[in-house]
Amino acid sequence: QVQLVESGGGLVQPGGSLRLSCAASGIISSINTMGWYYQAPGKGRELVATISTGGGTNYADSVKGRFTISRDNAKNTVYLQMNSLKPEDTAVYYCWIRDHPLKRDYWGQGTQVTVSS
Repeated sequence: QVQLVESGGGLVQPGGSLRLSCAASGIISSINTMGWYYQAPGKGRELVATISTGGGTNYADSVKGRFTISRDNAKNTVYLQMNSLKPEDTAVYYCWIRDHPLKRDYWGQGTQVTVSS
């Protein structure tokens, strides 16, 4: 069973920074993609950023230049460094991993990020 445990959410003022972490445990293929999605109140879940095992990245246009995704393959951990935060970044952020050989997706429980003065 694969489990994803997120940490690092919280309340921050506009212009501030936060760093999210997500550690995956269980049996996971080494061929995978990890990432983050967010869900604002009343909206659907949307892509923030993804990163492959080889380090290839993909970002939503709204976060390019402000957010950076990275990973530690040895620890099966993915990070999201969020800078220059805006009130519209307020959402629950979910960690995600896709096991490509098994064609399975796994999700974390979500962590709240609130950007407000």
